Amino acid sequence: MARRFDLIVFDWDGTLMDSAGVIVSCIRQAAVDCGLAPPPEAACRQIIGLGLTEALSQLFPTLNLDAHPHLVARYRYHYLGRDGDIPLFPGAAALVRRLRANGYLLGVATGKSRQGLERVLRHTALSPCFHATRCADECFSKPHPQMLEELMDELGVTPSRPLMVGDTSHDLLMARNAGVAALAVSYGAHKKEDLVAQAPLACVDSVEELQAWLERYA
Repeated sequence: MARRFDLIVFDWDGTLMDSAGVIVSCIRQAAVDCGLAPPPEAACRQIIGLGLTEALSQLFPTLNLDAHPHLVARYRYHYLGRDGDIPLFPGAAALVRRLRANGYLLGVATGKSRQGLERVLRHTALSPCFHATRCADECFSKPHPQMLEELMDELGVTPSRPLMVGDTSHDLLMARNAGVAALAVSYGAHKKEDLVAQAPLACVDSVEELQAWLERYA
């Protein structure tokens, strides 16, 4: 069967790494540290995938801009104390390595900072698997298409040939804005009904289903 996609781009948090719960907890702890009411868990989950500045601006829209650096610093304090222990979803590393071995170009488009992504790529030993990556502190935040546009340009791929895989509506909207196909995973941050509403090619419920879908349709 002819290959449908040449490039598969993964979101990181909630797609490859089981980090959504830790992110929510760290946001809420940071809020308490700054004397703010901790946002509801559902609201915290909705901003996962955005750049940190954009995410906190949405969660705390009335917070004075002068207070943002302290809030960011407290979030990073809590998250950095835990991120080395956050696991990949079972089967995720093997899937990435299998796709690389099978000749796909692989990318990452993430709301993480460059420093944060490089750290987890080292921790997980997956850095050699990815041909190119883009982060929120070097591009516009999702759902702006810049991350995907730059990955396509760097790797010489036209918009009909990549597949974006993500667990949030921000990922799916970014793909739509870039004219790129998208596949949703429901085991991460956003609710399945919110993902399906964005009309991805499919919405899978586990890494095993993700692998099966890619083997059959990618």
